[in-house]
Amino acid sequence: MRLVLVLAILVVSLSGTASANPKHWQSEGWKTDFSKTEINLADIMSGGPPRDGIPPIDDPQFVAVSASPLHGREPVIALKVGDDVRAYPLSVLIWHEIVNDTVGGLPVAVTYCPLCDAAIVFDRTVDGKVLRFGTTGKLRNSDLVMWDDATESWWQQFLGRGIVGAYTGQLLAMLPSRVESFERFKEKYPNAKVLVPTDENRRAYGSNPYVDYDEAGWPFLFRGEVPEGVFPLDRVVKVGEAAWSLQLLRTVKTITLDDGTVLNWSYGQASALSSHTIAEGADIGNVTVIRDGKDVVHDVTFLFAFHAFLPKAPIYVECDAGGSKPKPPVMCFE
Repeated sequence: MRLVLVLAILVVSLSGTASANPKHWQSEGWKTDFSKTEINLADIMSGGPPRDGIPPIDDPQFVAVSASPLHGREPVIALKVGDDVRAYPLSVLIWHEIVNDTVGGLPVAVTYCPLCDAAIVFDRTVDGKVLRFGTTGKLRNSDLVMWDDATESWWQQFLGRGIVGAYTGQLLAMLPSRVESFERFKEKYPNAKVLVPTDENRRAYGSNPYVDYDEAGWPFLFRGEVPEGVFPLDRVVKVGEAAWSLQLLRTVKTITLDDGTVLNWSYGQASALSSHTIAEGADIGNVTVIRDGKDVVHDVTFLFAFHAFLPKAPIYVECDAGGSKPKPPVMCFE
């Protein structure tokens, strides 16, 4: 895995300038208005696959929880809109990254970027128009860049924000969801539905193509910086524009914020990015973020991604009483 990462970074460093040229992208068939952007286009690089080479799911198929082949600690994105409850297994999303669905009458895009371990659900209605989202095959800060079928604008998955094209600056509404083990989901929602592959032979579903990524020394195709004294692939719990180390939450179990939001950790969820078989992944635990009895929009993601997109935002970590203090934006939790 680490050799592959090194080779990929070398290839990108040699070809990144050419691939960041709008004329080059237009030659790929993009009709995006590249004159409209709020970023440095040189920060976008090819992730390898072409447009929708990582194919989004546009006609999702579901089975009842009781008929699902999942079990135990396998991670799923749990989404509830009204009385409609669905689970989207990371064992499927890791191969597709986007599911365009309608849940409880609401058009949604269920997204997962493995390289950032970012699972985020969006309302895919913009200015009264329902969009279909796909994968550009591009990355920025190692995060998935999506595209829409109406204007071919490019969108940053981590932020839900248009970064290139007609929708530059537009924000998608994030919806409360959580990543949890299938057994927890099944216990709470025995009558819910679970996403299954449209063609079970299309990909090696259940396997992890990023074996040992949790332990990689550096994020795949990432050229940014991380604060001193932290590991870039440590996980954090992002709530708004602040983050709390997953290891900190794992130690204290519960953190209550000033506005009454409660972060909680418990055992029993497999990482999708450690073992070859996702169901056998290391136990990273289940996280809930709740206020007034309802799920709050949050994301359990890698530290490097949080810092790349919110460089001034605080990251709270566990500090030794007699140890040296970290430098902002990393801060001791007290």
